[in-house]
Order: sequence, then structure tokens, then C-alpha cells
Amino acid sequence: MKEAPIKASNLFAQFFESEKAGGLVLVFVTLVSLILANSIFQSEYITFWHQPIGSHSLVDWINDGLMAIFFLLIGLELEREIYIGELSNIKNAALPLFGAFGGMIVPAGIYLLFNYGTATQSGAGIPMATDIAFAVGILSLLGNRVPTSLKVFLTALAVIDDLGAILVIAIFYTKSISFFHLGIALSIWILLILFNRLKVRNLIPYLIGGIIMWYFMMQSGIHATITGVLVAFAVPFGNGNEKSTSFLLQDFLHKPVAFVILPLFAIANTCITLGDHLFEGLSHSNSIGIILGLIVGKPLGIWLLSYIAAGLGLCALPNDLKWKNIIGAGFLGGIGFTMSIFITLLAFDSKEIIDHSKIAILLASLIAGTIGFLFLKYSLKK
Repeated sequence: MKEAPIKASNLFAQFFESEKAGGLVLVFVTLVSLILANSIFQSEYITFWHQPIGSHSLVDWINDGLMAIFFLLIGLELEREIYIGELSNIKNAALPLFGAFGGMIVPAGIYLLFNYGTATQSGAGIPMATDIAFAVGILSLLGNRVPTSLKVFLTALAVIDDLGAILVIAIFYTKSISFFHLGIALSIWILLILFNRLKVRNLIPYLIGGIIMWYFMMQSGIHATITGVLVAFAVPFGNGNEKSTSFLLQDFLHKPVAFVILPLFAIANTCITLGDHLFEGLSHSNSIGIILGLIVGKPLGIWLLSYIAAGLGLCALPNDLKWKNIIGAGFLGGIGFTMSIFITLLAFDSKEIIDHSKIAILLASLIAGTIGFLFLKYSLKK
């Protein structure tokens, strides 16, 4: 079953361009970080990111603090897609929705195949994630041969994937809960929603309330970055035009997130020493699960569930796309990077396992991205 090609809105085009440039920046800073971490400046470089600032290290402030702003942007983008974007039309949303679901379940299953019952089974969420900036950045290298329908499919899939990752973090990576602090955090959120209902359009109450809510959420045991998503849905959306509070905040956050926050996260979390233990680490069941999950599980899951759903009439493939294009997009979905590393930090406490996981993520993302690029290059008409 086929449907008409999807036309891109101006806002989607702006979002795609922002993610495209951000993805290319991430590639650059990751390479620089790996080079510095394995240079004569190795000790000073790694020590810098782990220096204490108050009760936390610099890298902790980036992972727990600045990444909450990233999740705020993800929440705002998700809200817009649901209300007036590609996900507002169930027909358009169904294909990437099934694809994203398959792209989470199959990689997790492959990972558990190698790690179930072991000390590393908690890493099942690692290969479930897609790095939207990297994936869009690689797709953009193919230029105007990429149909808008494929851009929309990959972007919507990655946004849904991020929502899935957020739910996984909230449900499976919360070790203990302080209901007192959680109660205060949720009370603040309800207050912000009340401001929304009272048509308070000024951003200041939402930002101040969000910061206080972030603190209590962090004390509750639930990862503080979840605050970003919750606050996003409390910020007034209105009709979503360029004067709406949600639009103004989303528009303001795009460049700081793409060019400051995500690059800082990438730099701080990829200062990995590539010593003799590199190949030894790749032979561990954890690394094998991550690599196969991202390289095999992602494209297989995305294509398979999309194909089955279309065969059952639950969704339709745009008539300017072929199923082999979905396979290519599926390989780009195997670029885990930011979200995969983020989940790694929550899944494990051992520095050795974390470093091995990061190396596996980088290697798998590189391979999946390269295969996806070459696959689409030769399957898409110029």
C-alpha cells in the first residue's frame, strides 16, 4: 500500500538543517576528543573533565544538568510534532511509529541474547537509541537525491525513539525513589501546568519552576533530565505559531543545544584511552550485544516491523520511497552515539565496562552510519 509523498513544512526544514549542522559538529569534536585523550596531554585532559565543582564533577554537571536542557528541546519538538507536525496525522505517524518500535525491541532482544542473566544485562537499553543529530547529519551528505518523505521518516523515527529512550530511563534506570522529593517535583510540575491553563505566557515562571523541579527530581532518585521533557509539556503551546511561548523557547534552544550542549557532552564522554584493552573489551558479551544490536538489530527491526505493519494495512509507504530506502534509513538509525552513551552511564557503575561500551558504541555507530550512507547513495536516484 502506497500513499502520497510527504511535503516538508518550513519548521521541519529548519529543524532538519539545525540537526544536520549539529551532527557534523559532533563528528568533529568526537575525533578531537579521542585524539587528545590518546595524546601526550592525556592525563591533563581526562583530569580536566573530572575535576570537582561543588559536590559533582564537571562531567556530572554536563550529563545531569546541561542534558536536561537537551531533553527540554526534545520535549518541545515532540510536543510540536504531536500537535501540528508529522505525528499529528496518524497516517503519517504510523510508519515511523512502527519502525521506531521495531528499532527498539529487536536490538534489545539481540543484546539480551548475549547478556541475559549476566552482570551486564542492564545494558539492554543501550542499542535501542538513535542519535538524531548524527543520523540526520549523515543523511544530509546525500544532498537533494534524498526524498522529503525519507527525511521526515528518519526524523520522526528518531524523535519517537528519543521518547522511547526517555521512558526506558524513567522506568528501568531508576534504582531507588525518594517519594518525598518526587512529590515536591511533581507538585511544581502541576503548578506549571496550572500556569499554562491560566494562560501565563511569560517564560520566567516556567524556567524558574523548571530549575527548582530539576533539583528535587535529582534528589528523588529519578534521573533529573526527565524534568526537561515534563517542563516542555507544561510550557504553553497555544496554536504553535511563531509568537507562541513554546515556539519561542524551542527556536532559542536549537543553536545552543546543537552547537554547545551536545558537543560538550560528546567531548566530555569520549575522552577514552584506546590502549591494549581495546580489542579485549570488544570481545566481551556486552560489547558484542551493543555492536550487533546497533548494526543488525536496528535496521532489521525498523524494516521488519514497518513492512509487517504496512502488509496488515496499519500504515503505508509513501509512493516516492521503496522498502530498500527504509533499510538504508534503518542503518542510519543504528547510529546510537549520544543517547546510547547516556544510557550507558546510567546502566553501569564500572568505569571499565563503561569505557568498553563507549568504544563499542562508537565503532558500531561508525559502521552503521557508513553502511547506511553507501546503501542510500547507490539505492536513491540522483
